[in-house]
Amino acid sequence: IRPYWLLEKMNPSSLKDSLEECAATKTSWAVTDMTIGHRGGATMQMPEHTIENYKAGALMGAGVIECDVTFTSDLELVCRHSQCDLHTTTDIVLHDDLNAKCTVPWEAGNEPMCCTSDFTLEELKTLCAKMDSSGGTSATTAMEYVYGGTADWRTDLYQYPCPEVVTHKEYIKLVQSLGRKFTPELKTPSVDMPFNGMTQEDYAQKMIDEYIELGVAPGDLYPQSFLPTDVYYWVANSGDYGAQSVALDETDRNETAAQAFHDELVANGVKIVAPAQQMLVRPAEEDEDSELGIVPSAYAESAINHNLDIITWTLERSPPGLKVGDPPGLTLDDLWYWSSLQPLNLTDGSNFELLHVLIHDIGVIGVFTDWAPTVTFYANCMGVGFNESNGTPAKDDTVSDKTTSTVVISTIAEDLKNVSTDSVEVDATDSSSSGGTRALRVAARLASFALRAAGF
Repeated sequence: IRPYWLLEKMNPSSLKDSLEECAATKTSWAVTDMTIGHRGGATMQMPEHTIENYKAGALMGAGVIECDVTFTSDLELVCRHSQCDLHTTTDIVLHDDLNAKCTVPWEAGNEPMCCTSDFTLEELKTLCAKMDSSGGTSATTAMEYVYGGTADWRTDLYQYPCPEVVTHKEYIKLVQSLGRKFTPELKTPSVDMPFNGMTQEDYAQKMIDEYIELGVAPGDLYPQSFLPTDVYYWVANSGDYGAQSVALDETDRNETAAQAFHDELVANGVKIVAPAQQMLVRPAEEDEDSELGIVPSAYAESAINHNLDIITWTLERSPPGLKVGDPPGLTLDDLWYWSSLQPLNLTDGSNFELLHVLIHDIGVIGVFTDWAPTVTFYANCMGVGFNESNGTPAKDDTVSDKTTSTVVISTIAEDLKNVSTDSVEVDATDSSSSGGTRALRVAARLASFALRAAGF
Protein backbone atom coordinates (compact mmCIF):
# COMPACT_ATOMS: atom_id res chain seq x y z
CA ILE A 1 0.00 0.00 0.00
CA ARG A 2 2.72 2.50 0.96
CA PRO A 3 4.46 2.59 -2.46
CA TYR A 4 1.19 3.72 -4.03
CA TRP A 5 0.77 6.41 -1.39
CA LEU A 6 4.34 7.64 -1.97
CA LEU A 7 3.66 7.70 -5.70
CA GLU A 8 0.78 10.11 -5.18
CA LYS A 9 3.08 12.43 -3.21
CA MET A 10 5.74 12.70 -5.96
CA ASN A 11 6.44 15.95 -7.74
CA PRO A 12 5.49 15.82 -11.45
CA SER A 13 8.18 14.14 -13.57
CA SER A 14 8.68 11.55 -16.28
CA LEU A 15 9.71 9.15 -13.49
CA LYS A 16 6.35 9.63 -11.81
CA ASP A 17 4.61 8.99 -15.13
CA SER A 18 6.53 5.74 -15.60
CA LEU A 19 5.84 4.51 -12.09
CA GLU A 20 2.16 5.42 -12.38
CA GLU A 21 1.91 3.38 -15.57
CA CYS A 22 3.58 0.46 -13.83
CA ALA A 23 1.28 0.75 -10.82
CA ALA A 24 -1.77 0.71 -13.06
CA THR A 25 -0.77 -2.31 -15.12
CA LYS A 26 1.60 -4.57 -13.17
CA THR A 27 0.04 -7.46 -11.27
CA SER A 28 3.03 -9.56 -10.16
CA TRP A 29 6.05 -8.59 -8.10
CA ALA A 30 9.36 -10.39 -7.63
CA VAL A 31 11.79 -10.62 -4.77
CA THR A 32 14.84 -8.50 -5.54
CA ASP A 33 18.38 -8.26 -4.19
CA MET A 34 18.10 -4.48 -4.57
CA THR A 35 15.90 -4.57 -1.45
CA ILE A 36 17.99 -5.09 1.68
CA GLY A 37 15.87 -5.53 4.80
CA HIS A 38 17.34 -3.09 7.33
CA ARG A 39 17.16 -4.75 10.77
CA GLY A 40 14.69 -7.08 9.05
CA GLY A 41 12.90 -5.02 6.41
CA ALA A 42 9.64 -4.19 8.21
CA THR A 43 11.27 -2.05 10.89
CA MET A 44 8.99 0.93 10.26
CA GLN A 45 6.18 -1.08 11.86
CA MET A 46 7.65 -4.11 13.65
CA PRO A 47 10.25 -4.60 16.40
CA GLU A 48 13.68 -4.82 14.83
CA HIS A 49 15.71 -8.03 14.69
CA THR A 50 12.82 -10.35 15.46
CA ILE A 51 11.63 -13.46 13.65
CA GLU A 52 8.42 -11.56 12.89
CA ASN A 53 10.32 -8.69 11.26
CA TYR A 54 12.61 -10.94 9.22
CA LYS A 55 9.68 -12.90 7.85
CA ALA A 56 7.72 -9.76 7.02
CA GLY A 57 10.73 -8.28 5.21
CA ALA A 58 11.06 -11.44 3.16
CA LEU A 59 7.34 -11.47 2.46
CA MET A 60 7.58 -7.91 1.14
CA GLY A 61 10.32 -8.64 -1.37
CA ALA A 62 13.65 -8.25 0.43
CA GLY A 63 16.23 -10.47 -1.27
CA VAL A 64 18.87 -9.71 1.37
CA ILE A 65 18.17 -9.48 5.11
CA GLU A 66 20.35 -7.91 7.80
CA CYS A 67 21.37 -9.08 11.25
CA ASP A 68 23.40 -6.64 13.35
CA VAL A 69 25.72 -8.94 15.27
CA THR A 70 26.90 -8.44 18.83
CA PHE A 71 27.75 -10.74 21.74
CA THR A 72 26.60 -11.82 25.19
CA SER A 73 28.61 -12.23 28.38
CA ASP A 74 29.02 -15.92 27.53
CA LEU A 75 30.23 -14.97 24.03
CA GLU A 76 27.17 -16.06 22.08
CA LEU A 77 26.29 -13.99 19.01
CA VAL A 78 22.88 -12.30 18.89
CA CYS A 79 21.09 -9.87 16.56
CA ARG A 80 20.84 -6.39 18.10
CA HIS A 81 21.41 -3.05 16.40
CA SER A 82 23.70 -1.97 19.22
CA GLN A 83 25.48 -3.84 21.94
CA CYS A 84 23.88 -1.43 24.40
CA ASP A 85 20.29 -0.86 23.26
CA LEU A 86 18.41 -3.47 25.29
CA HIS A 87 16.80 -0.76 27.44
CA THR A 88 14.99 0.73 24.42
CA THR A 89 14.44 -2.38 22.25
CA THR A 90 13.31 -4.88 24.93
CA ASP A 91 11.38 -4.92 28.21
CA ILE A 92 14.53 -5.58 30.25
CA VAL A 93 13.98 -2.85 32.84
CA LEU A 94 10.71 -4.55 33.84
CA HIS A 95 12.80 -7.50 35.09
CA ASP A 96 14.14 -6.32 38.43
CA ASP A 97 16.89 -8.94 38.60
CA LEU A 98 18.13 -8.18 35.08
CA ASN A 99 17.74 -4.42 35.38
CA ALA A 100 20.07 -4.58 38.38
CA LYS A 101 22.75 -6.17 36.13
CA CYS A 102 22.61 -3.42 33.49
CA THR A 103 25.71 -1.30 33.02
CA VAL A 104 23.46 1.56 34.18
CA PRO A 105 20.23 0.24 35.75
CA TRP A 106 16.97 2.09 35.23
CA GLU A 107 15.54 4.18 38.02
CA ALA A 108 13.11 7.07 37.83
CA GLY A 109 14.69 10.17 36.33
CA ASN A 110 17.74 8.54 34.75
CA GLU A 111 18.63 7.10 31.35
CA PRO A 112 19.71 3.44 31.70
CA MET A 113 22.20 1.51 29.59
CA CYS A 114 21.68 -2.22 29.25
CA CYS A 115 24.12 -4.15 27.06
CA THR A 116 24.05 -7.65 25.63
CA SER A 117 27.46 -8.17 27.19
CA ASP A 118 25.88 -7.67 30.63
CA PHE A 119 23.90 -10.92 30.25
CA THR A 120 24.08 -14.54 29.24
CA LEU A 121 22.15 -15.80 26.25
CA GLU A 122 19.82 -17.68 28.58
CA GLU A 123 18.96 -14.42 30.30
CA LEU A 124 18.36 -12.58 27.01
CA LYS A 125 15.96 -15.31 25.93
CA THR A 126 13.62 -14.31 28.78
CA LEU A 127 13.09 -10.84 27.26
CA CYS A 128 10.40 -9.51 24.94
CA ALA A 129 11.57 -7.37 22.04
CA LYS A 130 9.60 -4.21 21.26
CA MET A 131 9.58 -1.13 19.06
CA ASP A 132 12.74 0.92 19.66
CA SER A 133 11.55 3.69 22.00
CA SER A 134 11.44 4.78 25.61
CA GLY A 135 9.66 7.15 27.93
CA GLY A 136 12.95 8.88 28.64
CA THR A 137 13.92 10.57 31.86
CA SER A 138 10.37 11.79 32.46
CA ALA A 139 9.14 8.22 33.04
CA THR A 140 8.19 7.65 36.68
CA THR A 141 7.68 3.88 36.41
CA ALA A 142 9.53 1.14 34.58
CA MET A 143 6.38 0.47 32.53
CA GLU A 144 6.24 4.11 31.41
CA TYR A 145 9.89 3.93 30.43
CA VAL A 146 9.57 0.70 28.43
CA TYR A 147 6.35 1.44 26.57
CA GLY A 148 6.48 5.20 26.22
CA GLY A 149 7.85 7.33 23.42
CA THR A 150 6.95 5.37 20.26
CA ALA A 151 7.00 7.80 17.34
CA ASP A 152 3.50 8.64 16.09
CA TRP A 153 4.44 7.38 12.60
CA ARG A 154 5.41 3.95 13.95
CA THR A 155 3.26 1.50 15.90
CA ASP A 156 3.29 -0.84 18.89
CA LEU A 157 0.78 -3.17 17.22
CA TYR A 158 3.23 -5.97 16.39
CA GLN A 159 5.19 -6.15 19.65
CA TYR A 160 2.63 -8.35 21.40
CA PRO A 161 2.61 -10.76 23.00
CA CYS A 162 6.38 -11.36 23.14
CA PRO A 163 8.80 -11.44 20.19
CA GLU A 164 12.08 -13.05 21.23
CA VAL A 165 15.64 -11.80 21.00
CA VAL A 166 17.16 -13.72 18.06
CA THR A 167 20.55 -15.42 17.99
CA HIS A 168 22.81 -15.10 14.98
CA LYS A 169 22.43 -18.80 14.23
CA GLU A 170 18.63 -18.57 14.43
CA TYR A 171 18.74 -15.72 11.92
CA ILE A 172 20.96 -17.73 9.57
CA LYS A 173 18.69 -20.77 9.68
CA LEU A 174 15.58 -18.68 9.11
CA VAL A 175 17.02 -16.73 6.19
CA GLN A 176 18.27 -20.00 4.69
CA SER A 177 14.78 -21.45 4.91
CA LEU A 178 13.37 -18.38 3.16
CA GLY A 179 15.87 -18.58 0.32
CA ARG A 180 17.30 -15.12 0.97
CA LYS A 181 20.83 -13.75 1.26
CA PHE A 182 22.67 -12.52 4.34
CA THR A 183 24.25 -9.24 5.32
CA PRO A 184 25.44 -9.40 8.93
CA GLU A 185 27.00 -6.28 10.40
CA LEU A 186 29.67 -6.87 13.02
CA LYS A 187 28.78 -4.18 15.53
CA THR A 188 31.60 -2.15 17.01
CA PRO A 189 31.94 -3.31 20.63
CA SER A 190 30.88 -0.93 23.39
CA VAL A 191 33.20 -2.75 25.81
CA ASP A 192 36.96 -2.96 25.78
CA MET A 193 38.40 -5.80 23.75
CA PRO A 194 39.55 -8.44 24.45
CA PHE A 195 36.33 -9.28 26.31
CA ASN A 196 36.27 -12.45 28.44
CA GLY A 197 39.22 -13.68 26.40
CA MET A 198 37.71 -12.86 22.97
CA THR A 199 39.75 -10.51 20.78
CA GLN A 200 38.32 -8.36 17.99
CA GLU A 201 39.70 -10.79 15.41
CA ASP A 202 38.18 -13.72 17.31
CA TYR A 203 34.85 -11.89 17.20
CA ALA A 204 35.10 -11.21 13.46
CA GLN A 205 36.09 -14.82 12.76
CA LYS A 206 33.36 -16.26 14.99
CA MET A 207 30.72 -14.50 12.89
CA ILE A 208 32.09 -15.95 9.64
CA ASP A 209 32.52 -19.40 11.20
CA GLU A 210 28.78 -19.65 11.91
CA TYR A 211 28.01 -19.26 8.19
CA ILE A 212 30.56 -21.92 7.33
CA GLU A 213 29.18 -24.23 10.03
CA LEU A 214 25.61 -23.88 8.70
CA GLY A 215 26.58 -24.38 5.07
CA VAL A 216 25.83 -20.93 3.66
CA ALA A 217 27.19 -20.40 0.15
CA PRO A 218 29.89 -17.70 0.12
CA GLY A 219 28.14 -15.85 -2.71
CA ASP A 220 25.08 -15.34 -0.49
CA LEU A 221 27.06 -13.54 2.21
CA TYR A 222 27.82 -9.80 2.51
CA PRO A 223 29.59 -9.27 5.87
CA GLN A 224 29.79 -5.60 6.86
CA SER A 225 31.47 -3.39 9.42
CA PHE A 226 32.14 0.26 10.14
CA LEU A 227 35.63 -0.76 11.27
CA PRO A 228 37.84 -1.03 8.17
CA THR A 229 40.14 -3.39 10.06
CA ASP A 230 37.29 -5.93 10.35
CA VAL A 231 36.69 -5.74 6.61
CA TYR A 232 40.38 -6.04 5.82
CA TYR A 233 40.59 -9.06 8.12
CA TRP A 234 37.78 -10.86 6.29
CA VAL A 235 39.22 -10.10 2.87
CA ALA A 236 42.64 -11.38 3.93
CA ASN A 237 41.58 -14.38 6.02
CA SER A 238 38.12 -15.62 5.07
CA GLY A 239 38.62 -16.67 1.45
CA ASP A 240 35.41 -16.67 -0.57
CA TYR A 241 33.43 -15.84 2.59
CA GLY A 242 35.21 -12.49 2.75
CA ALA A 243 35.09 -11.70 -0.96
CA GLN A 244 31.92 -9.58 -0.66
CA SER A 245 32.88 -7.78 2.53
CA VAL A 246 31.28 -4.36 2.82
CA ALA A 247 33.01 -1.28 4.23
CA LEU A 248 30.31 0.83 5.90
CA ASP A 249 30.95 4.56 5.98
CA GLU A 250 29.19 7.36 7.87
CA THR A 251 32.01 9.92 7.87
CA ASP A 252 31.28 13.23 6.15
CA ARG A 253 34.27 13.42 3.78
CA ASN A 254 35.27 16.08 1.28
CA GLU A 255 36.31 15.01 -2.21
CA THR A 256 39.98 14.59 -1.32
CA ALA A 257 39.24 12.59 1.83
CA ALA A 258 36.75 10.40 -0.05
CA GLN A 259 39.32 9.60 -2.71
CA ALA A 260 41.92 8.74 -0.05
CA PHE A 261 39.48 6.44 1.74
CA HIS A 262 38.57 4.70 -1.50
CA ASP A 263 42.26 4.35 -2.37
CA GLU A 264 42.76 2.59 0.97
CA LEU A 265 39.83 0.23 0.43
CA VAL A 266 41.05 -0.79 -3.01
CA ALA A 267 44.60 -1.28 -1.74
CA ASN A 268 43.24 -3.72 0.86
CA GLY A 269 41.19 -5.70 -1.64
CA VAL A 270 37.77 -4.35 -0.65
CA LYS A 271 35.22 -4.35 -3.48
CA ILE A 272 32.09 -2.86 -1.87
CA VAL A 273 31.60 0.42 -0.01
CA ALA A 274 28.40 1.39 1.79
CA PRO A 275 27.97 5.07 2.66
CA ALA A 276 24.80 6.64 4.05
CA GLN A 277 22.43 7.67 1.27
CA GLN A 278 22.83 11.42 1.72
CA MET A 279 26.58 11.09 1.13
CA LEU A 280 25.97 9.92 -2.44
CA VAL A 281 23.81 12.80 -3.69
CA ARG A 282 23.59 16.58 -3.85
CA PRO A 283 21.22 19.14 -5.36
CA ALA A 284 21.90 19.85 -9.02
CA GLU A 285 23.36 23.22 -9.97
CA GLU A 286 21.37 25.46 -12.29
CA ASP A 287 23.57 24.58 -15.28
CA GLU A 288 23.30 20.80 -14.67
CA ASP A 289 20.77 18.79 -16.63
CA SER A 290 18.67 16.97 -14.00
CA GLU A 291 14.90 16.69 -14.20
CA LEU A 292 14.71 15.51 -10.58
CA GLY A 293 17.19 18.08 -9.27
CA ILE A 294 19.41 15.38 -7.71
CA VAL A 295 22.85 14.40 -9.00
CA PRO A 296 25.71 12.14 -7.80
CA SER A 297 28.02 13.67 -5.20
CA ALA A 298 31.81 13.84 -5.39
CA TYR A 299 31.84 10.85 -3.00
CA ALA A 300 29.73 8.82 -5.43
CA GLU A 301 31.90 9.82 -8.38
CA SER A 302 35.03 8.77 -6.49
CA ALA A 303 33.58 5.36 -5.60
CA ILE A 304 32.57 4.83 -9.23
CA ASN A 305 36.01 5.87 -10.47
CA HIS A 306 37.59 3.39 -8.05
CA ASN A 307 35.41 0.59 -9.50
CA LEU A 308 33.83 0.01 -6.12
CA ASP A 309 30.37 -1.49 -5.96
CA ILE A 310 28.08 0.65 -3.82
CA ILE A 311 25.39 -0.25 -1.29
CA THR A 312 23.60 2.50 0.63
CA TRP A 313 21.45 3.04 3.74
CA THR A 314 18.77 3.71 4.98
CA LEU A 315 15.64 4.51 2.99
CA GLU A 316 12.35 4.92 4.89
CA ARG A 317 14.20 5.54 8.16
CA SER A 318 13.12 9.19 8.48
CA PRO A 319 9.89 10.78 9.77
CA PRO A 320 7.21 11.77 7.24
CA GLY A 321 7.69 15.06 5.44
CA LEU A 322 11.46 14.88 4.75
CA LYS A 323 11.73 18.67 4.89
CA VAL A 324 12.97 20.60 7.95
CA GLY A 325 10.00 22.35 9.53
CA ASP A 326 7.39 20.61 7.34
CA PRO A 327 5.54 19.31 9.25
CA PRO A 328 6.37 21.73 12.08
CA GLY A 329 8.94 20.42 14.53
CA LEU A 330 11.04 18.39 12.08
CA THR A 331 14.72 19.19 12.61
CA LEU A 332 17.86 18.46 10.62
CA ASP A 333 18.77 15.85 13.24
CA ASP A 334 15.49 14.07 12.46
CA LEU A 335 16.30 14.16 8.75
CA TRP A 336 19.98 13.17 8.75
CA TYR A 337 19.43 10.83 5.81
CA TRP A 338 18.05 13.74 3.79
CA SER A 339 20.41 16.44 5.02
CA SER A 340 22.25 16.94 1.72
CA LEU A 341 19.01 17.50 -0.22
CA GLN A 342 17.25 19.99 2.06
CA PRO A 343 17.44 22.85 -0.51
CA LEU A 344 15.04 20.87 -2.75
CA ASN A 345 11.24 20.74 -2.72
CA LEU A 346 11.12 17.44 -0.87
CA THR A 347 7.96 15.40 -0.32
CA ASP A 348 7.43 11.86 0.89
CA GLY A 349 7.39 10.93 -2.80
CA SER A 350 11.01 12.04 -3.01
CA ASN A 351 11.88 8.54 -1.77
CA PHE A 352 11.33 7.34 -5.35
CA GLU A 353 13.24 10.28 -6.84
CA LEU A 354 16.22 9.53 -4.61
CA LEU A 355 15.99 5.82 -5.40
CA HIS A 356 16.06 6.57 -9.11
CA VAL A 357 19.25 8.60 -8.86
CA LEU A 358 20.90 6.07 -6.54
CA ILE A 359 20.09 3.13 -8.78
CA HIS A 360 19.91 4.58 -12.31
CA ASP A 361 22.56 7.31 -12.15
CA ILE A 362 24.98 5.99 -9.52
CA GLY A 363 24.44 2.27 -9.98
CA VAL A 364 24.09 1.10 -6.38
CA ILE A 365 23.68 -2.67 -6.10
CA GLY A 366 21.51 -2.62 -2.98
CA VAL A 367 19.50 -0.26 -0.77
CA PHE A 368 18.88 -0.83 2.93
CA THR A 369 15.32 0.08 3.82
CA ASP A 370 13.07 0.05 6.87
CA TRP A 371 10.07 -0.78 4.65
CA ALA A 372 10.90 -3.32 1.96
CA PRO A 373 7.95 -2.72 -0.44
CA THR A 374 9.17 0.76 -1.40
CA VAL A 375 12.39 -0.53 -2.97
CA THR A 376 10.70 -3.73 -4.19
CA PHE A 377 8.06 -1.69 -6.05
CA TYR A 378 10.64 0.55 -7.74
CA ALA A 379 12.94 -2.35 -8.65
CA ASN A 380 10.12 -4.33 -10.23
CA CYS A 381 8.78 -1.36 -12.16
CA MET A 382 12.22 -0.37 -13.45
CA GLY A 383 13.62 -3.91 -13.88
CA VAL A 384 16.66 -3.66 -11.61
CA GLY A 385 18.19 -5.87 -8.92
CA PHE A 386 17.39 -9.24 -10.44
CA ASN A 387 19.71 -12.11 -11.26
CA GLU A 388 19.67 -15.87 -11.56
CA SER A 389 21.36 -16.36 -8.21
CA ASN A 390 18.18 -15.27 -6.41
CA GLY A 391 16.04 -17.44 -8.62
CA THR A 392 14.63 -14.54 -10.61
CA PRO A 393 15.16 -14.07 -14.35
CA ALA A 394 16.62 -10.97 -15.94
CA LYS A 395 13.84 -8.41 -16.05
CA ASP A 396 12.03 -6.83 -18.98
CA ASP A 397 8.69 -5.08 -19.39
CA THR A 398 6.76 -8.26 -20.17
CA VAL A 399 7.14 -10.39 -17.06
CA SER A 400 3.99 -12.48 -16.82
CA ASP A 401 2.31 -14.66 -14.26
CA LYS A 402 4.17 -17.63 -15.78
CA THR A 403 7.55 -16.37 -14.58
CA THR A 404 9.15 -16.86 -11.21
CA SER A 405 8.17 -13.31 -10.23
CA THR A 406 4.67 -14.55 -9.48
CA VAL A 407 5.89 -17.82 -8.01
CA VAL A 408 8.16 -16.04 -5.55
CA ILE A 409 5.62 -13.59 -4.17
CA SER A 410 2.51 -15.75 -4.39
CA THR A 411 4.05 -18.61 -2.44
CA ILE A 412 5.89 -16.63 0.23
CA ALA A 413 2.84 -16.24 2.46
CA GLU A 414 2.34 -20.00 2.55
CA ASP A 415 6.07 -20.61 2.97
CA LEU A 416 6.18 -18.31 5.98
CA LYS A 417 3.37 -20.19 7.70
CA ASN A 418 5.21 -23.47 7.24
CA VAL A 419 8.80 -22.42 7.97
CA SER A 420 10.40 -24.23 10.88
CA THR A 421 14.01 -24.05 11.99
CA ASP A 422 15.77 -26.11 14.60
CA SER A 423 16.94 -22.92 16.25
CA VAL A 424 13.56 -21.30 16.85
CA GLU A 425 11.54 -24.49 17.12
CA VAL A 426 8.55 -22.94 15.34
CA ASP A 427 5.70 -25.28 14.45
CA ALA A 428 2.74 -23.35 13.08
CA THR A 429 0.47 -26.36 13.52
CA ASP A 430 1.27 -26.87 17.19
CA SER A 431 -1.56 -25.53 19.34
CA SER A 432 0.82 -25.34 22.27
CA SER A 433 3.23 -23.04 20.42
CA SER A 434 4.35 -19.87 22.13
CA GLY A 435 2.50 -16.57 22.11
CA GLY A 436 5.33 -15.19 19.99
CA THR A 437 4.69 -17.85 17.37
CA ARG A 438 0.97 -17.13 17.35
CA ALA A 439 1.69 -13.42 16.94
CA LEU A 440 4.03 -14.28 14.08
CA ARG A 441 1.28 -16.10 12.25
CA VAL A 442 -1.07 -13.16 12.76
CA ALA A 443 1.60 -10.72 11.56
CA ALA A 444 2.34 -12.86 8.51
CA ARG A 445 -1.34 -13.01 7.62
CA LEU A 446 -1.77 -9.25 8.08
CA ALA A 447 1.29 -8.54 5.97
CA SER A 448 0.09 -11.01 3.35
CA PHE A 449 -3.30 -9.30 3.24
CA ALA A 450 -1.71 -5.86 2.91
CA LEU A 451 0.51 -7.03 0.08
CA ARG A 452 -2.38 -8.65 -1.76
CA ALA A 453 -4.39 -5.46 -1.39
CA ALA A 454 -1.47 -3.51 -2.86
CA GLY A 455 -0.88 -5.94 -5.67
CA PHE A 456 2.16 -7.60 -4.10
